[in-house]
Parts: sequence; structure tokens; C-alpha cells
Amino acid sequence: MLATPTPSKSEIRLPHDPIEGRLPRPEHQRGLMMREAPTERWPRLTEVPERAYLTSPTPNSAMGVNSLEISGFLSMGRDPDMGLRLDSDSVSLRHCRIERRDSSGWFLRDLQSTNGTYLNGSRVSEARLKDHDFIQVGEFSFYFTEQPWRALELSSKSPIWEAELRRLPQFAKTDFSVLLVGPSGSGKEILAEAIHRHSTRAKMPFVAINCSALSESLIESELFGHLRGSYTGATHDRKGAFEAARGGTLFLDEIGDLPLSLQPKLLRALEAKEIRPVGSDRCIKTDVRIIAATHKNLIHLVKLGHFREDLYWRLNVCSMSPPALRDRMEDFTDLVYQLCRSYRVRLSHNAIERLREHSWPGNIRELRSVIQRAAAYYPGQNIQPEDLANIMEPRLYPEVMPLADSVNPHAQYLSGSSSTPPGVGQNVIREIEREMIIRRLTANRGNQRKTAQDLGLPKSTLHDRLRTYGIDPNQFKI
Repeated sequence: MLATPTPSKSEIRLPHDPIEGRLPRPEHQRGLMMREAPTERWPRLTEVPERAYLTSPTPNSAMGVNSLEISGFLSMGRDPDMGLRLDSDSVSLRHCRIERRDSSGWFLRDLQSTNGTYLNGSRVSEARLKDHDFIQVGEFSFYFTEQPWRALELSSKSPIWEAELRRLPQFAKTDFSVLLVGPSGSGKEILAEAIHRHSTRAKMPFVAINCSALSESLIESELFGHLRGSYTGATHDRKGAFEAARGGTLFLDEIGDLPLSLQPKLLRALEAKEIRPVGSDRCIKTDVRIIAATHKNLIHLVKLGHFREDLYWRLNVCSMSPPALRDRMEDFTDLVYQLCRSYRVRLSHNAIERLREHSWPGNIRELRSVIQRAAAYYPGQNIQPEDLANIMEPRLYPEVMPLADSVNPHAQYLSGSSSTPPGVGQNVIREIEREMIIRRLTANRGNQRKTAQDLGLPKSTLHDRLRTYGIDPNQFKI
């Protein structure tokens, strides 16, 4: 059991006499009846996690940490001897207790507090806890979870992004569709996995499909499956993603690249909860939770007629918008340290400060690529600023002309040192960009996914560049 630090002597403590009874009850708690514990024996469970966790839904938590581990039991109250001290007049000295009972589960027990203990909005004297239950102790609120809150991906020092992250457990508890809209490399798939991991479907499959990585002729088969002989090359029956993810979560990445001709079929699958495999004359009932992601502006695509409005509203029930790395630089140092620990990389303070000057167009994916490259180039060494030239993209340095921006071809140099008017020198930039794509394709033996990662581009953007420059990636395969 983790306990919060003992308050310093200079901390002002409120008197220990229980005055919370004079406080008015919150509006949402008025009129609620006491839910007494049942008298019959609790049913036995096959497995009871040895550890559980408390997570605060707001950044300003009394815990002082993102996730507090509970091993065996945790007592909460205003008394300094409590495992979790909650210094507020709305909390009794000994308020409540969370405890593990072998073969029965985790339980929340009120310790005869004045203002009561609330579980999912109802006052309880004792109740069994389930994953993602919402607990209110006076003015404090927590989520009970069976897995820790992952510090790297699921917390932020940016108040705006942290507020969005704290809605994730609420989204996870439902079966509603979730739409993740954010720049490429900002961690949308990590968020999708976290939603699945915290959902009631966590023990069932998580299946990811990249809608931009498949041709229009194959994506229907990938999603819905096919029967043998339904088209040339279909030598056997095949289950699609909907069937592979049955009972679990289906993650549709880059949903904005889904061909318009397939969007009505996807809409029907979501609305009717059934699919029809390619070549079949019967429908199959489905049971999946859909999470979709895109780096594109779907509203703009709807206006252009490239994305169905009814499908957009069907996907956009719950939504999250992970920001670009440059918009959450409060987390930059923590992310660097976390990645350095994962790949055993040592970066000097000056090197980290130099990295902060980069605009990071590839976001967290680009940062991870740089740290991985550092692990390969400088194993066991303390990397200094002068070493960064070997592990960074040339666009970091003003003396090297940057890659053309993937969104706006007339963007100024990412280093900020260019004052050239838009349109001047664009042919030169295009030639340099073409040459860099060819170099990476050669180094990666035609692997387009690896090439897109090295260049910090979405794969769909790389496909556009290959068509624009007339580059055949097959000629680089060995």
C-alpha cells in the first residue's frame, strides 16, 4: 500500500472535531437513499487482482500522483494516520476504507462517516467495487481501476490535454463509438488501446486496421471477410476485422482515407450490427466497439462530399483530440526521459534543451525515432548537442534546407530562419524532397511504412508524394 507523504510541520491542519455535518450536501446527492450491504454471502470470484489503483479525474488531486497503488487495503480520512489523508472539513477523521477480500473481490466500506461515502452517485455502507467505479469522499473524487494510469501516454502537464485525458475512463465504460482526431504521430493508437484496456471488453481482441494502407479492392475483404472464389486469388474463406474483433474493439485508423464507395457498407455495419462478407448472400451479426482515428478534418471532407455526413455523426459519439507535440511542450522533458529509460539512452541537459527547439512535425513518433536512433548510434554514451546532427532530420538545422511541409507546401522553413516569399525556390525544395524520399526508400529497400516514419510523414502523404514525383517503390526492393 502506498501512503501519501506526512504533512510538514508548517502545514495548517483543521481541527479534528467533525464539523462536516453542518455542510450542505451536493445537489446531485440530495434525496439519495442509503444503499445497505446485502445480508447474503458475496458470490465467490475466480480471480481477484492482488493490486488495485485510485486515479483522480482532475489534475489537482489530494494524492499528489496520477495513480495510487492499493495493496491489500487503503484507509481514507482526515486523520494523519490514514493511508490517504484528505485534508478537508467535508471528510471525517476515519471516513472509508478500500479492502481486498480473498476470492470475493475489492470492497468499499464506509467507516460511519458523517457525510457518507458515494459509489457511482449512490451512498453506500459497503459495496463491491468494479473496474472504473466512481468514488466520492467528501469533496474528493476518484476512479477505482484494476490497472495503473500509464504516466507517459495518459497524463499531461498541459491543463487542456489533461482535462481531456480524464474523460477517458468514462468513455471506456461505454460501448459508444469514439473518434480520435489529431496530427499523425500524436498517439491516437495508444489512446485507442488505453480505451480498450480500461473497457469491459479488455479481455477480448483489439484489432487495428489502417484504412490508408489497403487498396480499395482489398479493404472490403479486410473489414468484412470473403468466401473462397469470391474474387481472383480468394483461395479460401477468410474472416474480416469485424469477425476477428468479435466481443472486443475494432480500431479503424485513418478513417478519413476510407473510400467513399465503402462508407455506406461501414455505416450499415455500425447501424444494423451486421456485415456481409464478400461473395456471401447472408449477413452475420457483429459485436464490436468501434474506435476511429484520423489526422484529417472530417468536417471539411463532409463539405467537399468526400466523407458521408451520416457516417461522421455515427462515429463521432465520443471524441478526443490529442494535440501535436509542439502544443504540449510542458510534457517534452518527461517524454524524453521516459523514452530514454526505455531504450537506455543518455542525453545531456544541453542536448535535451537543443531538442526542444525543434518543431517536431512527426510528433511523439518522430521523438521516439530519434531516441531509437540515438540508442543505435551512441550506445552507452552521454549524447551532447554536437552529436544531434547524426540522429536528427536535416530540417532541425538552419544551414540545411528542410523537407517541404506535408500540409502547406509554401510553409516557411521550420527553423524559422527563412524570409523567402512563398513560391520562390519551391522547385528546389521539391527536388530536395524527391531526393530524400529516394534515399530513404533505398536505405529501407522499398519499405514504404519505414520510409514514411523516417521522413516524419503520414503514409498516405508519402503515397501522394510517390505519385507526384513518379517514383516506383518496387524498384528499390531487393
